Amino acid sequence: MRRFCVFLFTILLFAGAVAADAQAVPSATGRQVSITAGGMASAFQPDYAGFCCSASAGPQPLFGVGAYVDVRLRRWVQFEAEARWLRWNKYYGISQDNYLIGPRLPVYRFWKATVYGKALGGFSKMTFDPYGDHSSFTDLAFGGGADVKLTRKISVRVADFEYHYWPKWGNSTLKPYGASMGVSYKIF
Repeated sequence: MRRFCVFLFTILLFAGAVAADAQAVPSATGRQVSITAGGMASAFQPDYAGFCCSASAGPQPLFGVGAYVDVRLRRWVQFEAEARWLRWNKYYGISQDNYLIGPRLPVYRFWKATVYGKALGGFSKMTFDPYGDHSSFTDLAFGGGADVKLTRKISVRVADFEYHYWPKWGNSTLKPYGASMGVSYKIF
C-alpha cells in the first residue's frame, strides 16, 4: 500500500507539472504601435540658380521649416511622412516645398539614440523666379539620420540628411540635398 501511495503521488505530481506548462507569464508588454510628430528646421541646396545664371547650383542654400510624423507598426515596419517649406534666404525668388512619405528603417540603436535610413516619395513644388512662376514635380528622397530620446515622450532629431532626385524636371533632372534638425513628441 505504501508503494502504491508513493507511485500515485509521483504520477499526480508529474501530471500537475505537465499541466502547469512551466512558462512564466510576461509581467508587462510594450505597445507595438506608436505615432510621433515633430517639427524641424532645414537648410537645402536647391540645385538651381534661376534663369539668370549659367551655374546649375544656386550660390546660397534655402532655409525653411517642416513637420514630420513617424508611425511605428513594429520594430522593422515604420513609415515617415514629412512636409518642408524652404522659403527663406531666396536667391532670385527660388523656393521649394516638399511633401513626401515612405518607409523608415531603424538601422542601429545605442544608448538613447536610434540611427535610421529612409526612402521617401511624393512631390515638390518649386517657384522659379520673383514673378511667381511655379510648377510641381515628382520627388524621390533618400536619406538617414539619428533621433535621441530625451524623455519617454520627447526626442531630438540630431541630424537628418536627405538627397532628393526629381526625375522629370523640364528636359533634365534636379538633385537638391540638405540637412534638418528637429524636436518630436510621442503621441502614443
